Amino acid sequence: MMKTNKFVASLSLACAFIATPAVYAADISNPPGAIELTEGAGFFGRLFTGNAAGDTFADHYTFSVGAGSAIVADLFSYSGSPTAGIDITGIDLYTAAGALVGTGTAIESDGIEQWQLTTSGLAADDYYVQVSGSLKSGTPAVYSASLAVTPVPEPATYAMMVGGLALVGALARRRRQ
Repeated sequence: MMKTNKFVASLSLACAFIATPAVYAADISNPPGAIELTEGAGFFGRLFTGNAAGDTFADHYTFSVGAGSAIVADLFSYSGSPTAGIDITGIDLYTAAGALVGTGTAIESDGIEQWQLTTSGLAADDYYVQVSGSLKSGTPAVYSASLAVTPVPEPATYAMMVGGLALVGALARRRRQ
């Protein structure tokens, strides 16, 4: 009788585990979006609502730059608590072909997520910024970021600047004499 009771208890426990749906982290990544650069600057971000703790994302934001450009991207997320909001795991820069160009650095964490990505000397091409992370809780959360693209002056611009300085120097010398 004792063996039968143990068997029935084990069987009912096994059935309970089979009937319970397993909890899996869902990939809640957005489809790629374009960053609209106005005078070399643009903004991007995302609002999370109705998701579960542990859900992951890797959002892509595309843009184009000219040869020799430099970029700075600053990403910020505030939840007020280290156990709520978003856990940003990275902000990275890739070519349109998927080659990693630069990796961001975490400046703050635990309730205040702040990351910065800086690169220079980029080739004229299409790129995308990837923001990766997971949700710490099911409460609504948001991240926002800014991107600044700075074109590097052409060599002709430097030549004109040096020529102008030489002309100003020559005029100053002539005035002294």
